[in-house]
Amino acid sequence: MTRPVKIFWRIFIYGFLAVVLFVLLINWGVFGDMPSIGELENPSITLASEVYGDDGTPMGKYYRERGNRSYVKYNDISKHVIDALVSTEDKRFYDHSGIDGIRLAKAFVTFGSDGGASTITQQLALNMFDERAKGKVARLLQKIKENLIAIKLERNFTKQEIIALYLNTVSFSDNVYGIRNASRTFFSKEPDRLTVEEAAVLIGMQKATGTYNPRTNYKAAFDRRNTVLELMARNNAIPAAEAARLKKEPIRLNYKKMDENNGIAPYFLDVIREELKKWAKDHKKANDEEYDLYADGLKIYTTINPRMQLYAEESVIKHLPVLQRALAAQRDLKTDAVWKGHEKILEGYMKSSQRWKDLKEDGLSDAEIKKTFYQKVPMKVFAWNPKREKDTVMTPMDSIKYNREMMQASFMVMDPLSGQVKAWVGGIDFKNYKYDHVNLKTKRQVGSSIKPFLYALAIEEYGFTPETQCENTQQYFPGSGYVPAKNRGRTGTRTMASGLAWSVNEVAAYIIKQTTPQRFADFLKQINIPTKVDPFPSISLGTCDLSLYEMMWGYTMFPSGGFSTKPLYITRIEDKNGNVLARFDTERKEVISQQTAYTMSRMMQGPVDYGTAAGLRGRLGIAEMGGKTGTTNDNSDAWFFGFTPQLMAGVWIGCDDRFIRLDGGLGEGGRAARPIWEYFFQKALGDKTLGLDKNAKFVQPENLRNSYDIPLADTSPDPGAEGENVGNGSADDYLQKPDTQNIPTDSKQALEEQKVLEEANKIKNQVPEKKDTKEEVKPEEKKKKDGLFRRIFGGKKKGDKEKGNQ
Repeated sequence: MTRPVKIFWRIFIYGFLAVVLFVLLINWGVFGDMPSIGELENPSITLASEVYGDDGTPMGKYYRERGNRSYVKYNDISKHVIDALVSTEDKRFYDHSGIDGIRLAKAFVTFGSDGGASTITQQLALNMFDERAKGKVARLLQKIKENLIAIKLERNFTKQEIIALYLNTVSFSDNVYGIRNASRTFFSKEPDRLTVEEAAVLIGMQKATGTYNPRTNYKAAFDRRNTVLELMARNNAIPAAEAARLKKEPIRLNYKKMDENNGIAPYFLDVIREELKKWAKDHKKANDEEYDLYADGLKIYTTINPRMQLYAEESVIKHLPVLQRALAAQRDLKTDAVWKGHEKILEGYMKSSQRWKDLKEDGLSDAEIKKTFYQKVPMKVFAWNPKREKDTVMTPMDSIKYNREMMQASFMVMDPLSGQVKAWVGGIDFKNYKYDHVNLKTKRQVGSSIKPFLYALAIEEYGFTPETQCENTQQYFPGSGYVPAKNRGRTGTRTMASGLAWSVNEVAAYIIKQTTPQRFADFLKQINIPTKVDPFPSISLGTCDLSLYEMMWGYTMFPSGGFSTKPLYITRIEDKNGNVLARFDTERKEVISQQTAYTMSRMMQGPVDYGTAAGLRGRLGIAEMGGKTGTTNDNSDAWFFGFTPQLMAGVWIGCDDRFIRLDGGLGEGGRAARPIWEYFFQKALGDKTLGLDKNAKFVQPENLRNSYDIPLADTSPDPGAEGENVGNGSADDYLQKPDTQNIPTDSKQALEEQKVLEEANKIKNQVPEKKDTKEEVKPEEKKKKDGLFRRIFGGKKKGDKEKGNQ
C-alpha cells in the first residue's frame, strides 16, 4: 500500500471516529442538554393549564409565551388534518424512520431550493427546543440534535403518537399554539370536527404563519389553502374532483381568540391564579418536581356556571352606565371640585403610573415628567360602548381623573347550601380595570348590610323575636357616646321586624346595647367572618370594612338552616392525562340554630316586600326570599344581598376613591345595587336550564311551634329611618362624647301600638269566613286605627317614599 493511500485511510478513519465521537458527545449532552429516553417517552412539551366551568365549558388558560397549547389525543383530531399535514409536509412519513434520505439528498443537490429536508418527526424534535438556534455553528449543533432526537422519537413512539405530538406543539397564525387552540380560535370548534377545507387552511399556515393568516391576509391564505388541497389530491387523500370543488369555496372563519381579557369570568381567573400557583408549589410530581401552572397542562374544574356568569356580567353592564351618567353630571365632578383637598392622592396616582416610570427610565427629571402630564395627547380610554373604549385627546392627568371617577361594581352569586360560586364579576372591565372588588382582600364599609348578623345574634342568644319591641331612640354608650351620632328626635318603640325592614339605625343601636359590642364582634368571628372587627358600638351600623366575599360567606347561614358555608370555586384538579390530583369539597359549620336561621330568612322578606327594597319579591314572582340593603357615609358604598332557598347573590357599588360618590337617593343600596341583583334573577329564573324554582320555600323547623307567626308585614314606614345621607358614621364618631341630652320616650304611645299589633296578629291568624260582613266604624276611630296600623304593618299611601341610610 503506497504512502498516500495509507495517509488517506488514516485521515478517513480518524475523521470518521472524530465524527462519531462528536455525535456521541452531543448525545451525551456535552454541547447542551439532550432529552433522556424517559423524557422522550414523557415529553415535557409546555402545555397551558386550562380552566373549565361546571358544565365543562373552557373558561380560560394559564400559560407563558409560546406555551399556550392544549393537549389533544390522536383520535380527537380530524382525519382531514392528518391527511393535509402528511400530504403537505412529509408524504413519505409512514415509510421513513425519522430522516427521509431521498428528501435529504434532494435538498443537498438543490441547496434547499426545492423545499426543506426536515420530516414531521424532525420538525417535532425542533419544537421541543425553546427556540431556534442563532448563528451557523449553534444551528449546526441544533440540527444534529434534531436528527438524533428524531431517531429516538421514531424508536419510542408510534407514527400516530408522533403526529399528535407535532400537532399539539406546532404554532399557527396569531401566536396560537397547538391544533386544538387553532381550531377553537379560527373556527370555534374542536379539532375532530374540522372539515377538509378548514384543515387545509390551518395546515397551510405552517409554511409562514404571518403570511398565510386568513384573518389579516385573506388572498394569500386562500391561495395557500388551495395549494394544500391540490397536494392532498395528488397524495390520494381526497378525490381530484372534490379538491376542485372545494377550491372554489371561500374561507369561512368563526374567529374568537380567548385571552385573559375576553375569557369567561376574567376577574375570577385572575384571583384563583394565585391560589393555584400556591397549590402547584405545595404539590410534587412523580419526579419530585413542583407542578408548573404555566407548563404542565393542568385541568382545573370550577363551580362557575357559564350561563349565570353571562347573566351576571349583563346585569352589571345594564345598570352601571345609568349610574355613571348620573355621577358624571354632578357639579363637583364637572368642575373638578371633587378633587379639592386630594391633590396628594392625584400626585400619588401620577407617580405610580406606567408613563411616569417610563419617562423616569428615559432620564427625565420629576419636574419635566410632571409637565408632560398636563399636555394633551391622543389616547384610548374606557367607555360604556360596545367596544368598551373610545379615542380621545386629553392630558394624562385628566385621564387619571377620568378613570378614578368611574363607578365600579362587584357581583357574586353562589349556592348557599353547597357553597359553590356560580358567578364572579370583580369590576366593570378587566382589560382596563384589573383590580378585583370581590375577593377577601378588597374591603369596604358595609353599612346596614351587617344588621342581619346582629339581629340573628339577638334572636339566637338574647330571646328576641320579630315582635320584640325595641327602643326607637338614640342610644348612649358610656365611654363611647351616642349611636347614631345624630339625634333625630325619635321617640317610642317599634318592633324588631320593623327595624330590620326599614333598616332603622336606632333599633340596631338598641339591640347592640343589649348584646354588647364585644359579643357582637365575637359573633362575627364565630360565623366565620375572617376580618377582625373591633368592638365599637357603631359596628351595629356597619362602620367596619369587610369584603363582598366574606359578607356572602356570612349570609349563607340564613338560607342554609344555620350553617355557615365557605365559598367553594374549585372542585378538582387533573393532570394533562386526566388523572385526578386533588378534590375540593364543601366546608360547612353550624353557627346558629335552624330556628334562628328560618326566623331571619322569613323576617328578611320585610325589606324586599315593604322596606328599603320594596316590591322586589313581587316583581320577580318569588314565593319566599330574604334581602337587605346597605348604604354608607354620603353614599360612598351601596350594597344589596338577597337570597332564595336555592341561590344567593351580593352586589357592591362605589368608586375606588371613597370621596367620589353619587349624591342623593340614587346612591342608596336599594337604588344603586339592588337593580343589578334584580336583573340577574330575572334572567336566571327565566332560564329553565338552570332549574331554579320560584315557588321554593325555606325549610321550616319541625319544632317551631305552629302558633309562632313571623310578622312579615310589620314594617312600619318611618321616613328618614336611617337619616338623610348621614350614613353610619365612622368609628371615630363614637370615641368622643357628644353633648348629653335627654331622649323622650312616649310609653303610652308604645303601649297603644303594642295593643293594635296584638289585635292585628289575631286577625291575621284567623281564617276568614265566606260570609262578607262589615263592621261599622266611626270615621275618627277608623282614621286613628289606620294610622297606627300603617306604622306597625307597613301600609303606605301611593307615592310615599322611604328615605335614609339603607
